[in-house]
Amino acid sequence: SESPLAGFSTALSQTPSISSISSEGREDLQVNRLETQIWIKPDIQKTDVDFSEILNAIQEIAKDVNIFFDELEGVNSPSKDDDSLLHHGNLTSTSDDASRLEVVGEEVPDKNKTNGLYFRDGKCRIDYILVYRKSNPQTEKREVFERNIRAEGLQMEKESSLTNSDIIFVKLHAPWEVLGKYAELMNVRMPFRRKIYYLHRRYKFMNRIEKQISRFRGWLPRKPMKLDKETLPDLEENDCYTAPFSQQRIHHFIIHNKDTFFNNATRSRIVHHILQRVKYEEGKNKIGLNRLLSNGSYEAAFPLHEGSYRSKNSIRTHGAENHRHLLYECWASWGVWYKYQPLDLVRRYFGEKIGLYFAWLGWYTGMLFPAAFIGLFVFLYGVTTLNHCQVSKEVCQATDIIMCPICDKYCPFMRLSDSCVYAKVTHLFDNGATVFFAVFMAVWATVFLEFWKRRRAVIAYDWDLIDWEEEEEEIRPQFEAKYSKKERMNPISGKPEPYQAFADKCSRLIVSASGIFFMICVVIAAVFGIVIYRVVTVSTFAAFKWALIRNNSQVATTGTAVCINFCIIMLLNVLYEKVALFLTNLEQPRTESEWENSFTLKMFLFQFVNLNSSTFYIAFFLGRFTGHPGAYLRLINRWRLEECHPSGCLIDLCMQMGIIMVLKQTWNNFMELGYPLIQNWWTRRKLRQEYGTQRKTSFPQWEKDYNLQPMNAYGLFDEYLEMILQFGFTTIFVAAFPLAPLLALLNNIIEIRLDAYKFVTQWRRPLASRAKDIGIWYGILEGIGILSVITNAFVIAVTSDFIPRLVYAYKYGPCAGQGEAGQKCMVGYVNASLSVFLVSDFENRSEPTSNGSEFSGSPLKYCRYRDYRDPPHSPVPYGYTLQFWHVLAARLAFIIVFEHLVFCIKHLISYLIPDLPKDLRDRMRREKYLIQEMMYEAELERLQKERKERKKNGKSYHNEWP
Repeated sequence: SESPLAGFSTALSQTPSISSISSEGREDLQVNRLETQIWIKPDIQKTDVDFSEILNAIQEIAKDVNIFFDELEGVNSPSKDDDSLLHHGNLTSTSDDASRLEVVGEEVPDKNKTNGLYFRDGKCRIDYILVYRKSNPQTEKREVFERNIRAEGLQMEKESSLTNSDIIFVKLHAPWEVLGKYAELMNVRMPFRRKIYYLHRRYKFMNRIEKQISRFRGWLPRKPMKLDKETLPDLEENDCYTAPFSQQRIHHFIIHNKDTFFNNATRSRIVHHILQRVKYEEGKNKIGLNRLLSNGSYEAAFPLHEGSYRSKNSIRTHGAENHRHLLYECWASWGVWYKYQPLDLVRRYFGEKIGLYFAWLGWYTGMLFPAAFIGLFVFLYGVTTLNHCQVSKEVCQATDIIMCPICDKYCPFMRLSDSCVYAKVTHLFDNGATVFFAVFMAVWATVFLEFWKRRRAVIAYDWDLIDWEEEEEEIRPQFEAKYSKKERMNPISGKPEPYQAFADKCSRLIVSASGIFFMICVVIAAVFGIVIYRVVTVSTFAAFKWALIRNNSQVATTGTAVCINFCIIMLLNVLYEKVALFLTNLEQPRTESEWENSFTLKMFLFQFVNLNSSTFYIAFFLGRFTGHPGAYLRLINRWRLEECHPSGCLIDLCMQMGIIMVLKQTWNNFMELGYPLIQNWWTRRKLRQEYGTQRKTSFPQWEKDYNLQPMNAYGLFDEYLEMILQFGFTTIFVAAFPLAPLLALLNNIIEIRLDAYKFVTQWRRPLASRAKDIGIWYGILEGIGILSVITNAFVIAVTSDFIPRLVYAYKYGPCAGQGEAGQKCMVGYVNASLSVFLVSDFENRSEPTSNGSEFSGSPLKYCRYRDYRDPPHSPVPYGYTLQFWHVLAARLAFIIVFEHLVFCIKHLISYLIPDLPKDLRDRMRREKYLIQEMMYEAELERLQKERKERKKNGKSYHNEWP
């Protein structure tokens, strides 16, 4: 018999550029063993197939699912009215329920009819669901819309809800003819020929090495993170060339079965494309499903999940019942948290846009492993060198150094040795490895982004996105309604479209920018309120009756301030979302992508400022402008500005980052999973209360999906925003908190499975949509990477004591002039970093109630404070010393050198790492060459075949070629 691939090389001269699809998760190319393998041969010969045998085989293995249904004939003719299509299946009372159960129990249900995925005839698969209420007054619009739907060739069937007789489900099915027609219009790429792999001679040596490595791996245990291909046979698919579908060249495509040639995600996307272009009223703007959803004509619209995600049987013994079940078992289950993601299967079920999100999230999580390891190493280095740290030793042994009070009146004098614990904790984060880690994280951010571009290119190649161009977007209905009176010709389509004047657009942008500036001022006001709280509370805690709080007043103040700040952050986030939505709608963006980009930028700006404003204050302003004892700077001449702890301000920054990061990620995870779980549980509870007392009721799939939560109106915005803010927290202040990448890694391992569980089990199935990249988020990531270099330079130079210690070691310590900077060179650093203050010089409002007699038996004459100032009896009392100016100059020099060095390294790495991997570039060139050869061979074969047919018919022509 003729090979099925024999005729695939014909007529390829008309085929556009060819991309490829990967070996995992492609367009349902694997032939189902129960289906008859039908090859559409080049001569388009018909194959006799007994479809009844196929249906019987499917029925024999189908699991019985209890779904209420009536054996009524489904009418798909456009001539019928809406009432004839309505299947009255609602239960109105307990007696009706009981009688219905008796009727159903007498019948032998067909799985196609009972699983809720097909029409009542058990043959037409449901591709899309529309939901409306009979009580809704928009009846005429719906009738016109549905009549036009049937005119487009879609088949329709209606069902009444089992739980609410007012809710009607409209089931839509696209026949093969409609799918083929619109797949061609939409340029849907489909497989037409298996790939031909080519191995160059120069790789033979590498193959030998790989064989030796594979033998060595045989001694090692199996990779636990890889997916089990035996358990997941659907992932083993052949690589194929793809081309835009064409009905004229249908015999070139690999079609095993017309019912499964277009997968469910593609079928739903085609139906949605049709629904977006169907009119519901007369008028050029009265078109599309989105407008009917916005005006309430329909309550919901969604594609169906492919059945239940749970099964009584093990997937290892019985296999997966559907792709949803497969995704749950190998991706969304918590038991596979250590496994790689089946991205091709995610893409096939949810579409390229969602697949790219999970690919990026997985890549980001994988890249966090080296960052988390190095950060943990820096922390452990601080632990191991703690006993050898000269600064910590001097602080812990400084029992004779009395520090000045850190607040007015009620704060007592304290020994420097009381800060021993905080000095040791500070050393864990501020040690010799901190600078190296800051440089590493700046380079890491660049490497992460550069290698993501390479990874995205591979995914785009595997998923047929290299040559994909986004369709011209439709104009937003709000834009059309606002500017319908002003029109101009579209330079691309040549059709008239609404037009927004330049002056109107500028005025709206100015108002929007003013709103953004006002909201940023609100954030600054909130930070100012936190500052006042810290100033007032530290005195209150210092006079507290509990000794634990009184002795740790500054730490208690920082901890409570951070928790209050977190509550303010979460409350302002709700306000920001409403303000950003209002300002974005005020701008009147023309298309949905413009609206999404504008809203994304505003929300990111608001959230970023809201989340990091207090952190910036602690890192760069806390304790920097307080003055000195006897001349403190005050807010509105009343409140004395807060000082740093005697061990430094870094401990406050660490507490701020640690508490905010842990609380925010915990709260986000709870809201992402807990809120949908609670809502779905409440819905199931109400259903059980109404129907569960008589008999366990199983609802059709459309009813189950309707009771799930719809996907967020902003799509993947919340998921991306959470991760981008985390990326900023991980990189911007990482020099102060090296454990941030580790916390981010642990959170993301949970986040991947949490998001997967949410998509598979708690949300309705989103419409599969295409995208080439992560959009505007990549530019935001690059901006954060640049900002992180600057902030880490300032954290090391200003917040930490790295520069003062370095200056002391080389200029003022025992090793001055010797070029050494070890621990022995730090002897005397603590005493050199403290200035002397005469207690009698205190202002009346600052003078402490205690005279410090508890330390030496007599009132104190002097106390110490952190600064580089002259003693009180010098010619210029409390003036800056020369060491202060040396430290300041060293800090500025370090910032300049650090920034330029790191930016040079970042740009060098960006230049050296190509955007496309070499093997991918070679594959694309090789494929282009093979396509040219295939096109030539196809044209030659076609001409030879035509010549033979002419000779066979007894006709001859002159000048024939070849």
